[in-house]
Amino acid sequence: MRKLFVILIAALLGPLYAAAQGYQITVKLKNYTGGKFFLAHYMGRTTYLADSADVSASGDAVLKGKEQLLPGIYLLVLPGKQQYIETLIDRQQVFNVSIDTADLVNKTVYKGSPDNDLFLGYNKFLFQQESLSRSIQTQLQTARSAADSAKVLPLQKELGKKIEHFRNDFIAQHPGTILSTIFLAMKEPEVPQQPAGADSSFAWRYFKSHYWDQVDLSSDRLVRTPILEGKLKKYFTQLVVANPDSIMVDCDEVIARTRKSREAFKFVLWWLTYNYESSPYMGMDAVFVHLVEKYYVPGEAFWLSNEQLNKIVDRAYTIAPNLIGKQAAPLEFKDSSNNMLSLYKTPAKYTILVFWDPTCGHCKTELPRLDSAYRANWKSKGVTMVGVKTEGTREEWLQFINEHHLSGWVHGTDPQAATNYRRLYDVYSTPMIYLLDDKKKIVAKKLGVEQLQEFLDRNMARSEAQKH
Repeated sequence: MRKLFVILIAALLGPLYAAAQGYQITVKLKNYTGGKFFLAHYMGRTTYLADSADVSASGDAVLKGKEQLLPGIYLLVLPGKQQYIETLIDRQQVFNVSIDTADLVNKTVYKGSPDNDLFLGYNKFLFQQESLSRSIQTQLQTARSAADSAKVLPLQKELGKKIEHFRNDFIAQHPGTILSTIFLAMKEPEVPQQPAGADSSFAWRYFKSHYWDQVDLSSDRLVRTPILEGKLKKYFTQLVVANPDSIMVDCDEVIARTRKSREAFKFVLWWLTYNYESSPYMGMDAVFVHLVEKYYVPGEAFWLSNEQLNKIVDRAYTIAPNLIGKQAAPLEFKDSSNNMLSLYKTPAKYTILVFWDPTCGHCKTELPRLDSAYRANWKSKGVTMVGVKTEGTREEWLQFINEHHLSGWVHGTDPQAATNYRRLYDVYSTPMIYLLDDKKKIVAKKLGVEQLQEFLDRNMARSEAQKH
């Protein structure tokens, strides 16, 4: 939910500094006589403002603070916010930089910052490869066939190897520097030849098990770079089995690697929490609940205020009762004749439970589609449709049912919200759809018509196979 994301990101940013003697970056800008100069930092792949300073008539700007900045890749943003250069922040945080917009790479000069001298050398190397890179891109864009594209592959490989060799040589010559930490994190495992007798999953298992070997999660250095978020995204979308139980294990293993770095722990836990709370994929909310119960409830989210923590925990406890595999909460409601009905007294091989609002635009589209699928296919397979009104007047509710001929459904309303269905079924938007089995256990939720059809077909086929 958007509101929870705002809480998470606001808390994540928190204080941007580490206790120490402070920082001072003195900037000299050629051809500038005023304006505002900015210092920004990465948080994952997004950038945030860290500081700003006025540019004097002589083109000088001083960024300074009483406490040190956290390490990472920062942006020195020129007045007008149209140009910037990346700069490294690590232990040495008092230095000068001269910037000439005529050539931001070759005419930038640092004094008192060995890390940025090395970083500038790397950027100059990349700048020298720019003509080859542009040539490759042009050839790919103008390629008219697969054969044309294939001709460019040797050039791409040559450029990639050249950059890789530069980084490897740098790591060997400058161990322990922040740029070496970044270069190591950018490396990926090299899968050896498959041993005799190994199954077809060997390459995947090797790559996954060695994926984090050279990523330093025990220090703060990678948090304020785009690298760490990229590594997390690739790992959890491409390498981890898309099953909540498997994901929980991998979440815990990655978090365990961050225990020596408060900032890395905070970022990784935040990233996992946000991504699985907001995941569009069914069942992933179980991962969110796991993270909250294991790390937030015991008080490990040290950066959150009590109010922020309570909102996140409350959200998890709202979701927890209706996770996939849980028993659906008891639900009693009145039908259109004011007779009491009960979800658990409505027998069905499968129950599609729909919380809907006759005034909701999305409901007006989806309910007729659900009914069409029900009449054409689901009814004959033992599916019962149960619709519960959440908003709108009684007249609007009955009018919609009649106009769209939803006569085959079990319709109900709980005008006094006596069953607390909004909380028990996490009904924060409509239509909210659940698929229940014959024992009223939740087997799927938040699915559209096509997804419901696929899910029912798959489940019924599995049930038939088990009988034989």
